[in-house]
Amino acid sequence: MAESLSWQTIKQALVGKPIPSHLAHHERFSKTTGLAVLSSDAMSSVAYATEEVLRVLVIAGTSYLWYVAPISGLIAALLFTVAFSYRYTISAYPQGGGAFIVSKENLGDNFGLIAAASLMIDYILTVAVSVAAGVSALVSAFPAVGEHRVAIGLLLLVLLVIGNLRGVRESGAIFALPTYFFLFSMLTLIVVGVWRVWSGQVVPIESLDPFHTEAAAPMTIFLVLRAFSNGCTAMTGIEAVADGVPAFRPPEPRNARATLLIMAVLCVVLFTGISFLASRYQVIPQMEETIVSMLARGVFGGRNILYYCVQISTLFILVLAANTAYADFPRLASILARERFLARQLLNQGDRLAFSNGILLLTFFAGVLIVIFGGDTHALIPLYMLGVFVSFTLSQTSMVRKRLRERGDGWRSAVAVNAVGATLTAIVLVIVAVTKFEEGAWIIILLIPFVVLIFKSIRRHYRMVGRQLSLEGWEAGDYKRHTVIVPIGGLHRAVVEALEYSRQLSTDVRAVYVDIDPTATTELRKNWDKYCQGAQLVVLDSPFRSLMEPLLEYIENVERERPEDFLTIVMPEFVPARWWHHLLHNQRAFLIKTALHFRRNTVVTSVPFHLRR
Repeated sequence: MAESLSWQTIKQALVGKPIPSHLAHHERFSKTTGLAVLSSDAMSSVAYATEEVLRVLVIAGTSYLWYVAPISGLIAALLFTVAFSYRYTISAYPQGGGAFIVSKENLGDNFGLIAAASLMIDYILTVAVSVAAGVSALVSAFPAVGEHRVAIGLLLLVLLVIGNLRGVRESGAIFALPTYFFLFSMLTLIVVGVWRVWSGQVVPIESLDPFHTEAAAPMTIFLVLRAFSNGCTAMTGIEAVADGVPAFRPPEPRNARATLLIMAVLCVVLFTGISFLASRYQVIPQMEETIVSMLARGVFGGRNILYYCVQISTLFILVLAANTAYADFPRLASILARERFLARQLLNQGDRLAFSNGILLLTFFAGVLIVIFGGDTHALIPLYMLGVFVSFTLSQTSMVRKRLRERGDGWRSAVAVNAVGATLTAIVLVIVAVTKFEEGAWIIILLIPFVVLIFKSIRRHYRMVGRQLSLEGWEAGDYKRHTVIVPIGGLHRAVVEALEYSRQLSTDVRAVYVDIDPTATTELRKNWDKYCQGAQLVVLDSPFRSLMEPLLEYIENVERERPEDFLTIVMPEFVPARWWHHLLHNQRAFLIKTALHFRRNTVVTSVPFHLRR
């Protein structure tokens, strides 16, 4: 009890006291909190989207870096178009569910599962990329910690888990301040930078460790498309608000639409502002310093307090960008679990009304990616985006089909907007798949159908279980006997109590002892009738001193003699007073339970004997 109490105390200190189900309606987002939690992924992408464009353009030489401005403008227009089209999705699906629900209802199960697989993969990558990029921002400001990238990334994951396990409302309160701190810092950087450009005070930023110095390849259409696809990382996270409509306070659709519009405007301003400044300040990508860090040095005149505000706020927002995935991945997993496409454990909410199992599952996979790729943002980026553009395209196509089928009020304008969104995202999907195929996109192309197969196999399993558990056509079995076997390793109080319990179950009780020590066996036989009257003692020979094999062989013989009867294995098992006392005792009971768990008509149970301190 003391150990359990201690664990509960630690748990409540980390994640808070349990929240009763009837207070679930209080655990909702306001527009202010919803913007902080659900928009952090989309807004944070400005910290690396421009850099990813420049890293491709510089391959053709520094003279082509000015392309970053028109490419960024095109991406910004696409971002706003897709965000605007998602407003129609929110209105049509106020219950949330995102691309999975929309595609499943309008295009069928297969397309719905493709959308779900794409989103779940993208959410995992969002966490890994965001945390890795946040660590890069920290390393840019404090280069000495660069060798500890992976450890810092895993530590940040732990902090994210604790924050999200505390529940929706508290996680929103925890993450709102850093998000608005980032907005203030970046808008200050852009305003001051634009003012310096307008007043003619721009000085090109010195590159101490440039990514490239000379042209390594000619400028081609393919290279421009590759830069464009890299910059489309700025669009990740746009669907988060549409996926999380039920998390808002009533009226949910109206609050979600307003939040989505604000998010889109802020993302466009931040992304185009950073790209404009990068072009004007002639920034050349570096190996160990981010573009945002270089711009902050140039705009604010060095590594002063404003510079460090930008870097620290960037670290915060990039880490918190992962929180968008923490808000949506567990919710999508619960929807899939309700449809029996994922394990039922993902359907349950924890003590704080958060989907705790989904949060832990997301953390595990993201942590594995951070370890495998060494916390390198640029190594993870090629895997990124493909999944989200698959879900974009399917969601918008589904909305077109829905509007054409229902033809409600304003259906023509809705079809036009969603058709444009579907067409543009489909074009970008093809560009991303082609330009990033050799860099790692092929992994995602293979992984999506593999995950869909997993979904289907899980549902097939649940259907099989349902058929076998169904009461339709059920008739009571003809169980004539009930035999109880009590494996023992000697004669003591735990054994005597287990035998007393067994006699309440059946008149056929057999204590089975494996003889590996003749002296101990003789002592057992001498005392048996004194303490265990009414129970049959069966002594098994063991020429090779094995305890398990003779016992399992005896149980198999009993099963063959009575194949339709119940067989109960009662394990006398003493429970130590302290957890570490378990290390001082063998685990024979556990091994026997494991060996017998999958046998038909066999019940394994324990009679615990609690030891005092």
